[in-house]
Amino acid sequence: MKSAVETLSPTRAKLTVEVPFEELKPSLDAAYKAIAQQINIPGFRRGKVPPMVIDRQVGRGAVLDQAINDALPKVYTEALRENSLEPLAQPEIEVTKLEDNDLLEFTAEVDVKPEIELPAYEGLEAKVDDAVVTDEDVEEQKKGLQARFGTLRDVERAAADGDFVTIDLVAKENGETVEGAEISGTSYQVGRGGMIDGLDEALVGMGVDEEKTFSSELVGGGMEGRPVEVSVKVTGVQEQELPEFDDEFAQLASEFDTAEEFDADIRSRLANGKRLEQAAAARDAVLEALLDKVSVPLPDGILSDELAARRQNITQQLAMAGMTMEKYLEDEEMTSEDFEADLERRVRDAVAAQFLLDEIAKKEEIGIDQAELSQHLVQRAQQSGQDPQEFANHMFEHNHIPELVQEILRGKALAIMVESAVVTDESGNAVDLKNLQADGTIAEPADEPADEAAEVEAPEAAAEETSEEA
Repeated sequence: MKSAVETLSPTRAKLTVEVPFEELKPSLDAAYKAIAQQINIPGFRRGKVPPMVIDRQVGRGAVLDQAINDALPKVYTEALRENSLEPLAQPEIEVTKLEDNDLLEFTAEVDVKPEIELPAYEGLEAKVDDAVVTDEDVEEQKKGLQARFGTLRDVERAAADGDFVTIDLVAKENGETVEGAEISGTSYQVGRGGMIDGLDEALVGMGVDEEKTFSSELVGGGMEGRPVEVSVKVTGVQEQELPEFDDEFAQLASEFDTAEEFDADIRSRLANGKRLEQAAAARDAVLEALLDKVSVPLPDGILSDELAARRQNITQQLAMAGMTMEKYLEDEEMTSEDFEADLERRVRDAVAAQFLLDEIAKKEEIGIDQAELSQHLVQRAQQSGQDPQEFANHMFEHNHIPELVQEILRGKALAIMVESAVVTDESGNAVDLKNLQADGTIAEPADEPADEAAEVEAPEAAAEETSEEA
């Protein structure tokens, strides 16, 4: 086999491959054998039909087609390896010459990973916001805890923000009740939002047995965005009474004996959360600092696919939240052009970051072991709410393990880069980044993942093989 590569762009290559017919012999023999099993020729047992008879009865062309289809993937992969190309998508293959018993020639155009000259990535500088816990943060946390143990009592006054009201509600379009838009005896907290636009404003000041009608738009179903008239009636108003934040409450809601100890624990947890948020922001800032130092060529096809996937994901999330894209843009004070520009920028940065981290992982000769792969499988399963073993089986059956291995390698590369960075907050204090995890996230070390990961059964060779390929 001979192969040559033509660079069409920094991210696209064209392979021209010549294959002598003697190298196609195993595929030709396999094609004759397969066809012999499929046909019935008088005088010959099934599977024992000679090649010359198959050529006469079925046609040499059919044999060549099957043999070429069998050989092409293996020959194409070998040509990629010979020319040190890393494909990013399926190739566009064209057979350009076929001379029976002499030569097969084909071309393959494919998006490939660009060659990147890595900039210096050690000691990058970045700045993040201060990690400060305010008294307001603590009070908000306390109120949330108190609300869990709060009680409701009926009141004889108009509803106010934060009250719980019992309501009957119906939405009509052109005088006709909208199917599925009628409820009765439902409890709702004023100010919570999420049911229908304009409801909270209407409820404030309403007393028991009062009714009000207001205009709104539906946010779900086939009538999403359609204008409706909404009638709401209040049948009950309840005020939430919160328990005092005292020693008794501390003993009820926590493992602490005193309110002082409980307060200190809340502050400590909030401080830890702020620190982790700050560390995650530092990770992003360091990666952005690296992106600013280099221009990475990006394949149009990969960008288009990723943009489409991101748009679909955002649309699904908005639909689950009962919100239209128009409403989201309005709340964010963005135009559709602004949204698209921001989305494209983020996608470009994400794809470029992947390429850079892949190169760093290569340069640092990073590898993974079976335990790391198993732990990553467990973490991914937990994130998606699936059984770890079922998730692992699915990943292996559908050949997604190389993708997971690449995620781990990128995470390790990111950890190396971030831990060597010089990151300070707005006050000039150094930010501690020593709690990076193996998958590249920044979080508190977990107590049990290693034990859980051990329960996931996966071929031990898988991590080693995919690590070597990466």
